[in-house]
Amino acid sequence: MTSGATLASKSALSGAGNARLASANRAGADAAARPLLDVRGVTIQYKTQRHLVTATYRVGFNVLQGDRFVVLGPSGCGKSTLLKAVGGYLQPTEGEIRLKGELIKKPGPDRIMVFQEFDQLLPWKTVFENVVFPLKTTGTLDTKAAYERAMHYIEKVNLTKFAHSYPHTLSGGMKQRVAIARGMAMEPDILLMDEPFAALDALTRVRMQDELLALWDETRFTVLFVTHSIPEAIKIGSRILLLSPHPGQVKAEINSVPRGQENSNEAAALGREIHDMLFADQIEEAPNA
Repeated sequence: MTSGATLASKSALSGAGNARLASANRAGADAAARPLLDVRGVTIQYKTQRHLVTATYRVGFNVLQGDRFVVLGPSGCGKSTLLKAVGGYLQPTEGEIRLKGELIKKPGPDRIMVFQEFDQLLPWKTVFENVVFPLKTTGTLDTKAAYERAMHYIEKVNLTKFAHSYPHTLSGGMKQRVAIARGMAMEPDILLMDEPFAALDALTRVRMQDELLALWDETRFTVLFVTHSIPEAIKIGSRILLLSPHPGQVKAEINSVPRGQENSNEAAALGREIHDMLFADQIEEAPNA
């Protein structure tokens, strides 16, 4: 027969266990809601021979785990400069950028950049060697694991048959697939993409957008994507940050249309709305000092 004391003891233990479980669940929920990337009031300036140029002015936004976050704005609004600051290659003049709560002070393997230039690949290395190179040089994995991961992501971008080809034998779109595979192979916290398809012809650009989204469907990676194309922003992004003309300031942050509706009337209306917000009026330029 179980005594009252024993029952009370079991009840207390059960209550303590439930409390710990509830606490763990709350912590997990808080972590899920916490921004992966937090950009706060970031102003970036640089000097030319004659002027002090303000590229961005007090820009703020956050990116959640699994976001397809697009920064959209006209040429010269500081989009690429902002991306370089997130990458740790530039330091803000004002404000701060944090990844997982840690202040970004320098580049790191937790942030990998993919540029629009085709010559970002090492020309003397094959596709496989280009993808495996950062894994080996950073010591992220041992040799066997690095080779396996490299081939895994080469397969993901449909380049298995070209694994031992050199960059000069590849088309522009294929070279960009290699660059994406190389970035994905590092499995960074966030993939930074600076107008990666801008230099491609129109048909290849659409195909690369589709392939990027298909890859996202499989892996749910977090991407910060810069573009000056409104249709591309609507198609790629789950959220879109609009920056004003120079210097870049936040005009608005909006949700894009659901996946698969980028050719709908809703998407067309959103495109017109974005265009009007970006160009209908010119905001007063912030001081350059």
